[in-house]
Amino acid sequence: MGDIAFEHSDGVAVIRLDRPGKLNALTLAMYDDLAAAFDEVRDDPRIGVAILTGAGDRAFCVGADLGESIPALAEGRFDISEWDGAHQKHTRLFKPVIAAVNGLCLGGGFEIMLSTDLRIAVSDAVFALPETGLGVVPAGGTLARLARQIPYAWAMELLLLGEPIDADTALRYGLLNRVVARDELEATAHDLAERLLARSGTALGVVKSSVLQLGDMPLEAAFHAEALYGQKAFDSDDAREGLAAFAARRQPDFPSRAAMVAPAEEHA
Repeated sequence: MGDIAFEHSDGVAVIRLDRPGKLNALTLAMYDDLAAAFDEVRDDPRIGVAILTGAGDRAFCVGADLGESIPALAEGRFDISEWDGAHQKHTRLFKPVIAAVNGLCLGGGFEIMLSTDLRIAVSDAVFALPETGLGVVPAGGTLARLARQIPYAWAMELLLLGEPIDADTALRYGLLNRVVARDELEATAHDLAERLLARSGTALGVVKSSVLQLGDMPLEAAFHAEALYGQKAFDSDDAREGLAAFAARRQPDFPSRAAMVAPAEEHA
């Protein structure tokens, strides 16, 4: 996949933005390849969870490569909706995605992080949405997502002022789950992935899909839809196995995890 590295082993896929000399800035081709990587995670039954990170120790991602994308946009040669897959807009990927933020997380990189489910960052990571200073806006899902994920006042400060915040502030705002030392980042991400794989893939998919779908519904309608999502989980083979395992006081062997036995694959 060019500058998007992809590998998977034992149920865990690792997607790595692999352009460290350019702070993992995304070319137009990388946006396409990242969308394809998310699709592969969605469609491959051997994968139960994905980790998204950047190559090197300077940046997770600093957003679009402005030398390529800005001229294309300014000349009308490109429609930003073509980046929807990379930003996981309209996503059908209901497996958990963990962001392991290894450095600068700016602009489009910040937006991509917002599309993930669990987020870990190194203690010296920096976050910013500088778009308004360039006369553009963070329209990779952030105008819709950010104020739904964190309090309005903090979201508007990030969006309007575009000033950077450190990892501890991002944690306080609710953008992150954890801040860790650099040498603990990958181990922490993989530990979370393994803990997720021990749980029902069916149940995790129902949780993620329902949370994404129910958030903007009126409460009564959401309750009705929640019952349908819940019934899907309760009627599943995983539920039968999980409840039987609980009664027998043993670890469950979820049918949804049965496909995760094939050898590892890697490509770039």
